[in-house]
Amino acid sequence: MIRIVIAEDQRLLLGALASVLDLEPDMEVVGKAENGVDALRLVKLHRPDLCIMDIEMPLKSGLDAAEELKGSGCKVVILTTFARAGYFERAVKAGAHGYLLKDSPSDELADSLRTIMSGRRIYAAELVDEAYNEENPLTEREKEVIGLMADGKNTKEIASELFLSNGTVRNYISVILDKLDVSNRIEAIKRFREKGWFK
Repeated sequence: MIRIVIAEDQRLLLGALASVLDLEPDMEVVGKAENGVDALRLVKLHRPDLCIMDIEMPLKSGLDAAEELKGSGCKVVILTTFARAGYFERAVKAGAHGYLLKDSPSDELADSLRTIMSGRRIYAAELVDEAYNEENPLTEREKEVIGLMADGKNTKEIASELFLSNGTVRNYISVILDKLDVSNRIEAIKRFREKGWFK
């Protein structure tokens, strides 16, 4: 019997997923969590074979929880609507055994889980393609700058935090906007976030 914990913050989907998997003769859902913190607690409590994890959840994201479960003996399968290269890369680094998209058919999900239990890894094909096609164009320093921009810091505050002059920070910001092909800071942060490049 494959024992499963599901972590999903949308209750309707959480219930539906649990019902669908419980119908499988070789699967049993032993725990349901609505956030990453509860997911970790339930994995510790029930010691399941698999934990199906959404990414964007309250208290702790699925990727943060997956990182904490690395090496625990519980295989993590990310199930999300987000086909983002940055998220995918992070999931692979966290040791996730699967990265599946929510729009795949339910019988495909059960088959994927069985394949993962047999020792293979399964990643949505469109993600693998995208991960190899699109690299983050920013340098380490530029990533630091956009991270501080996303925290709501202005040019002067960024300069102070990174020990740079205001002019240097302005240059960095202009290069970031250029590389991301956007016209202002808000669009830059949005584009960077959509690509899943914020770590």
